[in-house]
Order: sequence, then structure tokens, then C-alpha cells
Amino acid sequence: MGIEISKGIILAGGKGTRLYPLTRGITKQLLAIYDKPLIYYPLAVLLQLNIKNILIITNPEDTERFQALLGFGSDLGIRIEYEAQETPTGIGSAFLIGEKFIDNDNVALILGDNIFFDSSELKAGLENFSGGGMIFAKAVDNPAEYGIAEVDDKGKVVSIVEKPEVPRSNLAVTGVYFYDSEVVEITKHLPASDRGELEITDINLDYLSREKLEVIRLSKNLIWYDAGTPRGMLDAAWTVALNESQTKQICCPEEIAYRQGFINLEQLQRAIEKMPESEYRSYLSRVR
Repeated sequence: MGIEISKGIILAGGKGTRLYPLTRGITKQLLAIYDKPLIYYPLAVLLQLNIKNILIITNPEDTERFQALLGFGSDLGIRIEYEAQETPTGIGSAFLIGEKFIDNDNVALILGDNIFFDSSELKAGLENFSGGGMIFAKAVDNPAEYGIAEVDDKGKVVSIVEKPEVPRSNLAVTGVYFYDSEVVEITKHLPASDRGELEITDINLDYLSREKLEVIRLSKNLIWYDAGTPRGMLDAAWTVALNESQTKQICCPEEIAYRQGFINLEQLQRAIEKMPESEYRSYLSRVR
């Protein structure tokens, strides 16, 4: 039985430059992936991991938009808080912005543009989390575009290199991470990289240097997308469209909250009543 992680952070700040000009007037996490805003997908992952206390880090100008979309979590039976990232200073800055939220607890971080169609393998990792750090790696065809983990034949991390010119493996570090509360102090003492950012890779290397970093290798059947590029968004949207039906939705937060027992059927019905007529509402009306 692993150590509980009760808090989750969704990093939904940044400028979304890889998606320009789509992001000229709106943050990428509010753009659509087929029939839902992108932010729904990482939110669904945290709900499936039974995490009910969530911090969403946004750009200052976007906080009210996220609040209008998600509120403070009451319809999902959870608690959502918001903090602003004044300037994009790297993924690691999430732990400094979220220091009070994290307090002395363990925390899961998921990037706001990452999509996992199935959280079962992440959940298995959570059940075996024993402290330190845990990353999730998946084989990719274009390793030079990712942070790459080299893993030995015993499943131990040997090295992590960000966007290597000559990759030593094809295992990309995906955008979900589990850490103990030490991550805040680690980040406080972390030097900024050459590009002036607090790099998540450097946090992982700190844990690795103390033999406190575990890696879970995700199966080839698990569908994962980095939707931070136009092609990533398009591929993800097509895959969602192909896998959804009248009886199946991908990453539907209200349904997940109901299945997890965060809300009961009556509460689900009240949430549905607030929605306009739509295919999404019709789907949720059939959930039992």
C-alpha cells in the first residue's frame, strides 16, 4: 500500500507559444479537444486518482475564465483553488506558487496540456508510491522532442536528459509527476536553467541523485498526448472523436466524480440541470 497523495496541481499557465496564433486571445487549456475544453482532461486524471483537493495555476488574466468554467469544484464534490503565475518561469515554479496549498503533504502535478485516456496505470503507480519522486515514461517515435529517461534492465532510472540531440532511449517523461513534500524545499534551492526557468528535469535529477526517484514505464496501449502543439491537439481530438459514443465519454469530469463517489445521483442531476441542451448534457442524463 502506497503513501497517500491527497492534493493535485494542474499547471495551466504559460503563453502557449507552440500554438500561436491559436493562443493569441485565449489560453491553450481553454481551447477545445473535440467536445471538451483541454483542461477537462488533466482534471479528469486527478479525479480518477481520487484526488479531491486541486490547485489550478493560471495566467493572471485567465483566472476568472477558469473560475467561470469550473467554479470552485462544488458540482464535482471537490475543492478547487486558483493561483496566478505572473510570468512563465518553468514547470518547477508550480511548487513555489503552490507552497501554501501543498503544506506538508504529498502532491501530484499534471501539465494542463497532457491527455491520458486511461488512468489505471497511473493509479497503479500511486498505489505503490512510497515517497520521493515518481515519473511516468512512455516510448515515443520522436525522443529528441522530450525529456528522455534512460532506464536500466532492473527498471531503475539512470539518467534524464531534456531534448537530447542523441537520445539514449526512446522513453519520454510524460507530464504527470508524484512527489513528497520535499519538492518545495528542493525547488527553493534549485538554480535557474540557462533559459531562466526552474526545470522539472532538475527536480527529478535531485531525487535521482539521492536514489529517491522511481519510474513507471507506461504500456504501449495507453493513449497519451502532449496537446501543446497544433498536431498534438488535432491527433488528440481525432482520437477522442473515434473513441466516444452515446455510451462512452473520454475524461468526463461529472461522470468520473459520480463513479468515484464524490457526488451522488441527485447531485449529478442538479449539475446537469445547469447545462444547456447539448450532446454532453444528453450523455450525462443517461449515466447511472
